[in-house]
Amino acid sequence: MQIFLSYASSDESFAKALSSQLTRRGLSVWSPAEEVLPGDNVWLRVGEALKDSRAMIVLLSPESMRSENVRREIEYALGQPNYEGRVFPVQVRPTNDVPWVLRRFKTFDAKQSAAKISESIANALSQVA
Repeated sequence: MQIFLSYASSDESFAKALSSQLTRRGLSVWSPAEEVLPGDNVWLRVGEALKDSRAMIVLLSPESMRSENVRREIEYALGQPNYEGRVFPVQVRPTNDVPWVLRRFKTFDAKQSAAKISESIANALSQVA
């Protein structure tokens, strides 16, 4: 199952750590920083990845909640039936700007290790897959 990882560039360090842990658990993670190459049509690649993914992890921080791209990615996932029950917010840094609809989901806290969060997400995915 491919997981789309949505985050602001300021959260890239945690995104890489989490992606690495998820990959160790046998999950495929699509992250723009790792998948989009120089010269690629960024929006086309992101659109294809959103269409092909079956789960989304959103890293929540003040920067990501101000990012129009992150907001669009969230809107796409919430509007697609193949993401139902598979959207996982992870709070990297506290922010009050989380969309109301994301507040319905169990939110993981980055104060836990990336390994612990990846374990919880992998377990949740195994129950809805």
